[in-house]
Amino acid sequence: MKVLLTRPHGRNQDMIDSLTARGIAHLVAPLLAVAEVPASQHLLTKEQVLSSDILIFVSTNAVTFGKQALGQEWPQDKQYFAVGQATWAALKADGIEALQAPLDCQETEGLLTLAELNQVTNKQVVIVRGNGGREDLGIILQQRGAKVSFWQVYQRVCPALATGAALAWYQFGIDTIVVTSGAVLENLITLVPKELFPWLQACHIIVPSNRVERQAIALGMLKVTNAGGAHSQAMMAAL
Repeated sequence: MKVLLTRPHGRNQDMIDSLTARGIAHLVAPLLAVAEVPASQHLLTKEQVLSSDILIFVSTNAVTFGKQALGQEWPQDKQYFAVGQATWAALKADGIEALQAPLDCQETEGLLTLAELNQVTNKQVVIVRGNGGREDLGIILQQRGAKVSFWQVYQRVCPALATGAALAWYQFGIDTIVVTSGAVLENLITLVPKELFPWLQACHIIVPSNRVERQAIALGMLKVTNAGGAHSQAMMAAL
């Protein structure tokens, strides 16, 4: 097994340590970078965020860039929710006790099973996310009576890679690729040239959720494993 790690820069160390300890060869090639959305482009004001009843965070980046945009500590008089375990941990590190999606379904669908999100009539809900996020969570909460707003505090970009990066992965013998989001998957597909697509199809693609699993299969991937979460423990267990 030879593994390609694709998390954003600075987010691969846990996996690097785990793979190294097991003697598993690997390469690191961040296929996603994030940058703040300028305050002038925010669809919500800080006052609107602070007047909400419920804050839902879809990623660790939502926690990091949200706090940066807010310019203060998170208020304690809200209900907080995290889609995944890593996001829950990021909030906890900021002193916030949040509820998270069940460990066996760390995605929107799992979060929506929580009893606390079934009684939301007339609640002001702010979903903190990046650009181009899914609409499902907001739509269903609106159907349940909530007043939903999106606060897009970061944007995803594809980092520049050296010419021939995909060929280098192939020549190294990469046969397993860790993909932690749909955006990473899209960038991976874009960066691999046509002549190497059969190699990519044959690779074992580790994904974090049902949604990304469906996306990978639709894009022609032949061996896809759903780790059930984007955190390192789930990804290592799926290898």
